[in-house]
Amino acid sequence: MVALDGDRIVGHAQISKFAHPRRRGTADILIYLHQDFHGVGLGSAMMARLLELARRDGLHRLNLEVVAENRAAVRLYEKFGFKVEGVKKEAYLGEDGMYHDELVMGLILHES
Repeated sequence: MVALDGDRIVGHAQISKFAHPRRRGTADILIYLHQDFHGVGLGSAMMARLLELARRDGLHRLNLEVVAENRAAVRLYEKFGFKVEGVKKEAYLGEDGMYHDELVMGLILHES
C-alpha cells in the first residue's frame, strides 16, 4: 500500500508472504514513512491496515526488522503486540557511515 500527500508518495507498507510450504502462513512486513510524516499517526494507520489484511488472509505469524535506535518505530510495533525476538549486530549501515544493530521482532496472529 502507499500513502499519498496529494500526488506525492510519503509512505509505503507491504506484506511479503513466504511461498515455501514449511513457511506457509508466515510473512515479513515493512513500513516506510518519509521523515516529514513521522509522529502524525500514519504509521499506526498503516500498521492497523496491514494487520487487518494479514488476519483476513489467515496468516499465522508476521516478522519484521527495525534499526534498534529507531525508538518510535519500536514503540509502534510493540503497541501492536510485536515482541523483540533477537538482535542482528551491526547489520544496518546508516547514513552516518556507521553500522547499527537491528531488532528482529515477531507477532503471532493465530495461536496454534
